[in-house]
Amino acid sequence: MTAAELAQSAQNDDEIPVGISIEQRALWLAKAGRWDDSHDLCQDVPDPAGAWIHAYLHREEGDLGNASYWYHRAGRQMPASGVTLAEEWGQIAATLS
Repeated sequence: MTAAELAQSAQNDDEIPVGISIEQRALWLAKAGRWDDSHDLCQDVPDPAGAWIHAYLHREEGDLGNASYWYHRAGRQMPASGVTLAEEWGQIAATLS
C-alpha cells in the first residue's frame, strides 16, 4: 500500500486495512487521529522504524524533548521547524511502505 493510499484509508475508512505491516498500522492509526492506539502499537515496532514513528508521535503531541530522544534512537534528526507533521508523516509512510 502506498503512502497516499494509506493516508486516504486512514481518513475515510473505519477499520485498518487487512494485510498491512505493523509500521503501516501504527501510521494509519496516527493519521486516523488515534494517537494513543498508534503510540501503544509503535512500541511493538522494531527500531529504527518504531523509534521514528514514536518520535513523530511525540512531536505531534508537542513533547519535543521526548521526540528528540526517539529521533536519536531512530538515527534521525528532528525535522526543521518548517517541516509540517503532514509532510513528515508522508515521508515516514513512503520510506516504510
